[in-house]
Amino acid sequence: MANANIWNERYGTPDFFYGTEPNDFLRAHAGRIPQGGAVLCLAEGEGRNAVYLAGLGYRVTGVDGSAVGMAKLKKLAGERGVPVAAVVSDLAEYPIAPGAWDAIVSIWCHLPEPLRARVHRACVAGLRPGGVFVFEAYHPRQLQFKTGGPPTADLMVTLEQVRGELAGLEILEARETERTVQEGRGHHGHSAVVQVLARKPD
Repeated sequence: MANANIWNERYGTPDFFYGTEPNDFLRAHAGRIPQGGAVLCLAEGEGRNAVYLAGLGYRVTGVDGSAVGMAKLKKLAGERGVPVAAVVSDLAEYPIAPGAWDAIVSIWCHLPEPLRARVHRACVAGLRPGGVFVFEAYHPRQLQFKTGGPPTADLMVTLEQVRGELAGLEILEARETERTVQEGRGHHGHSAVVQVLARKPD
């Protein structure tokens, strides 16, 4: 996969391209995940969010198309002494099992719109009652700032789009905002983002 090759090259350095600390929005809302629950982290890269959640006692699976990234997830998890399952898979092919997850985390998971909509529908079905969806991605205005994210607007998202794709979930928090993102070499500065915290009704 050409896309996987790009990410394998990006992650193929000794350091962590996006750092080893979790995303700020995820850190702020991790406590909303049912205690000890099963968590799926989409487009998990080098594993920083998955390893953080495992350290809080969650049962975590990270999935990403980059084998290099998933190898670094395992390395980071080993260093932190936490168990994390690492799955190498393109999200176009990864099956999100219905009713299998207490939380699904989508941080900087930028997909073409048709695939994104399909993955989000699968996320709604994949959550158990009471499960939560934690989402942050770049808004098309991010192209003005060039501090991280995809090079084209068609891989970014608006809040209106995300709301539509998450039909069936209760939206707890939702905003288009600008904030400073500092995550390794990959994200560095003032950014335009979309943040959503949602819950599957009991």
